[in-house]
Amino acid sequence: MSLHDIALIGFGEAGTILGSELASQGLRVRMFDRLLQDPRQRPAMQEKARHSRVQALDEPAQAVAGAQLVISAVTAGSALEVAASLAPLLSPGQLFMDINSVAPGTKQSACTLIEACGAAYVDAAVMAPVPPQRLKTPMLLGGRFAGDLTKALKPLDFNTRAVSEKVGVASAIKMCRSVMIKGLEALTYECLASARHYGVEQEVLASLHKSFPSLGWDGELPHYLISRIAEHGRRRSEEMQEVALTVQQAGVASHLSQATSASQLAVVNAMAAKNLRYADLLPFDWRELMEHLRAGAN
Repeated sequence: MSLHDIALIGFGEAGTILGSELASQGLRVRMFDRLLQDPRQRPAMQEKARHSRVQALDEPAQAVAGAQLVISAVTAGSALEVAASLAPLLSPGQLFMDINSVAPGTKQSACTLIEACGAAYVDAAVMAPVPPQRLKTPMLLGGRFAGDLTKALKPLDFNTRAVSEKVGVASAIKMCRSVMIKGLEALTYECLASARHYGVEQEVLASLHKSFPSLGWDGELPHYLISRIAEHGRRRSEEMQEVALTVQQAGVASHLSQATSASQLAVVNAMAAKNLRYADLLPFDWRELMEHLRAGAN
């Protein structure tokens, strides 16, 4: 199968990058994003689509009509709702690639909805931040059509690997990994915010570096980990709710996953309360974020 007509549902960070990269290869790329229906957000969204050489359409039905591959790149909280709304619009022969960070059970429910309408469903797990590597970002695929889609995406320079014919396996890998990755971000924030308050952050970082010398605690690692919260904490908090669901469905208590979700959300809420945007903090330094959040606290 040779892909030449692709639809994107969701044109945030990941959707924009995928759309731009695919359009640059000469593919027809259409998109729908719910922000197009917000008069305040519409002009910026249309301009982003134009800049990416992607056709912005006013209705999801227009975006998916005739597309060989439909990529869902929305928020974790709306992923299943979007699948349900798109399913009646899809036809046999179309592929639905769900790259949203949700629990295996959520992917399985979405699969049931999509395949009941005759389209094919592929569970996709994005295993690293998209901006640095773009199409080369590692993705794991699952489901009966994962192998076929992997072959179709390879000529387009995607870095995909089919891991299972069962929907949910790829997402289980991603969700279990997120317990550690996003949990480490939250732990780092809590550790260094407290250490900064007591004026002992250098000693704490030196101790962490001595215990784990290969990780970069004496360099960029703390900045990177906390920057992920500052930039994407609201989305990541939502994703951690799906991680908690994944853990619970395994029969394991999800105390840490739920705490990570609450912690990440608390940081971005604190930033919002001070009208502080991530862009205001670039180049990012975790200490500067702490000072902004502490200002006026006493």
